[in-house]
Amino acid sequence: MRPLSLHEIVDRERYEALRPAYRDAVIAHKRDRRVALGDRVSLVFEDRETLRFQVQEMAWVERIDDADRIQHELDVYNELMPAERQFSATLFVEIVDLAEIRPELERLIGIDEHVAMLLGDDETPIPARFDPKQMEAERLSAVQYIKFTLDADQARRFADTSIVARIRVDHPNYPCNTELPAPVRQSLAADLSREPTPLLEAPGKPPAPQGPPGDEVVFESPQVRVLRPARPRTPGHLVVESTGPMASILEVAPEQAQELLLAVQRAAREVTGAYGACRIQTDVSPAEARLRVHILPARSDR
Repeated sequence: MRPLSLHEIVDRERYEALRPAYRDAVIAHKRDRRVALGDRVSLVFEDRETLRFQVQEMAWVERIDDADRIQHELDVYNELMPAERQFSATLFVEIVDLAEIRPELERLIGIDEHVAMLLGDDETPIPARFDPKQMEAERLSAVQYIKFTLDADQARRFADTSIVARIRVDHPNYPCNTELPAPVRQSLAADLSREPTPLLEAPGKPPAPQGPPGDEVVFESPQVRVLRPARPRTPGHLVVESTGPMASILEVAPEQAQELLLAVQRAAREVTGAYGACRIQTDVSPAEARLRVHILPARSDR
């Protein structure tokens, strides 16, 4: 997912009026991204909207208006942004009895080596990588930041809801094996192919260019987007195009080329996962001087 940028953060004065409705929307969004691991540990999977909310709340509570200070908060929370084929989560150790907090956390020391995701009957774990900056040899914080990184095959299998996905904790003091609830699985599977719909409109954000009427925008970054065309050449057809004029592939700047390649890879994985293989064609729209890359199922005869 793209990192959060300054123009996506609403100023405090306007945010105060929008905050109640926005909080309700984020709470509902998080509800489908939370999984309880036993009775004392839970995970909340992060995305651009959950992290954006934390920056907005930090700026509002701390009364931060300075752009440099807000950018600092963005830099901190962008470290938690999931990368491609990656799930990022905040792990909470939830202890109500204050007297039990310290002894319970001491019992869980070493949990960073005992959390993993499992897919189906495959006992090969996808280990949770804990943030090393939080880890201490003899002390455990009640809040931990973790990431699960999937390879291409694991991402394909995770998107297949017929394959059970579960989180296993095999710490000797806290064994737990929990299947991801259906709403969590659905929300996370969507992360593998697109970014979440914004829950708060930021003023001043440059209007995102839209595709032709009827086209579905599957994914968009600052310089490229993936479309599901309203009139596909064949079922499964996806289009990757530049968001601005680009006369030819020779004009692609290095940073544009990187975004273009990542978007093509994302679209190709989706088509290959659904149809077994894909083929790629490139053209330029004469009217708009817009570079387009077509990803089509390989079995198509078009």
